[in-house]
Amino acid sequence: MNGMEKILDAASFAAKKHAGQKRKGSDGEPYINHPLEVANLVANVGGVNDPEIITAALLHDTVEDTGISFEEIAEKFGETVAGYVGELTDDKSLSKAERKQKQVEKAPNLSNGAKQIKLADKISNIQDVTNNPPEDWDLQRRREYVEWGEKVVAGLRGVNPRLEALFDDVVKNAKGSLSKAQAAD
Repeated sequence: MNGMEKILDAASFAAKKHAGQKRKGSDGEPYINHPLEVANLVANVGGVNDPEIITAALLHDTVEDTGISFEEIAEKFGETVAGYVGELTDDKSLSKAERKQKQVEKAPNLSNGAKQIKLADKISNIQDVTNNPPEDWDLQRRREYVEWGEKVVAGLRGVNPRLEALFDDVVKNAKGSLSKAQAAD
């Protein structure tokens, strides 16, 4: 399977596995839009042309959110892709607070491929929290998410200047937007 075939196969696989799932935002966006956006950011903003990294970007939430195994990822897409997905998968047996702290701690030790995917993931998530937040997230929770994202990304820096610059712009816009929303209250 060549790189393009693998990427398209991963997009189809992720779409099927995430079928019926929705993002947390109030507009109920189909979940598959998130991994597609992450892969797009990695490739088109980050300039990454490694099919293994783009494939892993498409699959980065499948083990965590759909119950498939790393073995299934490895069998279908190879050990390298499964390795990236493994680096990016939270341990759901931990509390939410522990998972968030682990992301901060693990970030500096991720491979360069996983760091770029994580950067794109944080860009996508912070844009969503800013522009289409879950209905039950108040301004304080949204602000805390942005601040936590900054802590995670601090450990990812030095791997992709274009993704890092976009992350910084997204955070600046998020903080501005959240400040305006608070002033309007």
